[in-house]
Amino acid sequence: MSSFITIEQIDAATDAIRARTDIKPEIALILGSGLGELAESVENPTIIPTRELPHWPVSTVPGHKGRLVIGMLEDKKVLVLQGRTHYYEGHGISQIGLPIRVMQRLGIKSLILTNAAGGLRDSFMAGDLMIITDHLALLPMCGENPLRGPNLDEFGTRFPDMSAVYDPEYIQLAREVGQECGIPMHEGVYVCLSGPTFETPTDCRFLKLVGVDAVGMSTVPEAIVAKHGGMRILGISTITNKIDPDGTNKATHEEVLETGDLIAPKLMKIIRTVVGRM
Repeated sequence: MSSFITIEQIDAATDAIRARTDIKPEIALILGSGLGELAESVENPTIIPTRELPHWPVSTVPGHKGRLVIGMLEDKKVLVLQGRTHYYEGHGISQIGLPIRVMQRLGIKSLILTNAAGGLRDSFMAGDLMIITDHLALLPMCGENPLRGPNLDEFGTRFPDMSAVYDPEYIQLAREVGQECGIPMHEGVYVCLSGPTFETPTDCRFLKLVGVDAVGMSTVPEAIVAKHGGMRILGISTITNKIDPDGTNKATHEEVLETGDLIAPKLMKIIRTVVGRM
């Protein structure tokens, strides 16, 4: 059996969603660890457990409920993925892109990606927010690119440009919203590592040397597939722990979830305002 997703699988999952709601979402949001409560802001929601969708990769991680929430947010039709899947859960890198392909099939043009990340920059503190201006595609550099395999010509070209994955206008919008809301918004480069292990001190020193500001285990595969399919992308990292390259700070998933809960109100305010202006 091929490890690559097919148009038939994408269409089967898309049809299953269309059978459950008449809403045609314009904007999609994918919520990271500890940030799932943002989905509770959606009005008149249709809630679909992702395990009920054919071929959909199932999330197994605490803090990721594995639900689609479709409804209205700030007078916009939205689809919220409340709980993503990760490479370290055993899913093929191509499978992680299936939710994005379904969003594209549903006609969604704008995507907001959020994640919980460790902060490498010296000035970062737990609780900060960072607009992603670019990413380091470390997994794809090592051969695990979500576009590997037969190209799905219906979505994009064989060799897509990745010089501006994160939409400059959306980055500017997030800047302005942060200023208006009185919420500091840092900007920087994000890297996705495979997980599930946290970083070694040497990992951190290397990543800092090559210009990485925040480290996580998601987002980049989804962003690559989204860009390939022509979506406009905004990425925001919540800094849930500060990484010490000397190895004196030990990260835990529980810390990530706890800090995510504390950050959620700030992020919710930013996202609601941004969505309303998209």
